[in-house]
Amino acid sequence: MIEHNGTNEKELVITRMFDAPRELVFKAWTEPDHLEHWWGPKGFKMNVSKLELCPGGIFHYSQKSPDGHQMWGKFVYRDIVAPERLVFTNSFSDEEGNTVRAPFSPTWPLEILNTLTFAEHEGKTKLTIQGGPTNATEEERNTFEAMRDNIQQGFAGTFEQLADYLSKV
Repeated sequence: MIEHNGTNEKELVITRMFDAPRELVFKAWTEPDHLEHWWGPKGFKMNVSKLELCPGGIFHYSQKSPDGHQMWGKFVYRDIVAPERLVFTNSFSDEEGNTVRAPFSPTWPLEILNTLTFAEHEGKTKLTIQGGPTNATEEERNTFEAMRDNIQQGFAGTFEQLADYLSKV
């Protein structure tokens, strides 16, 4: 499925079925005690600095690599319909929560708008994430598009961690 985000750019759409009830999958995305167990690259230590689950609220976190490198990121929530949908912008940040450039690319978009939908099906949850740059320059949109395969691989790994975590809670 390919969607357009109003700028004629294709959004990235990833769908994954999880063997867990929708309420639990939604909580895994919205509660610090769950997020710290699975969000981020494999092998990284996750720390939730702040999570305010409301429109305009912020999820501010850090991730530390096995070699000690620390990165900060944040979500700014736009819309929350528990347990059906989450809409937020995602960006890299500094320790204070200010939006900063990605450490790996000076042309990575500052903000990615994400819409997550959670659909219950026979006790399982179909999660669909749609996302793409927002308020981005043409160069930033091109960088995002060039990294599409890497983004999909990253989410595949993160979703594997989520599936593993959900099987244990």
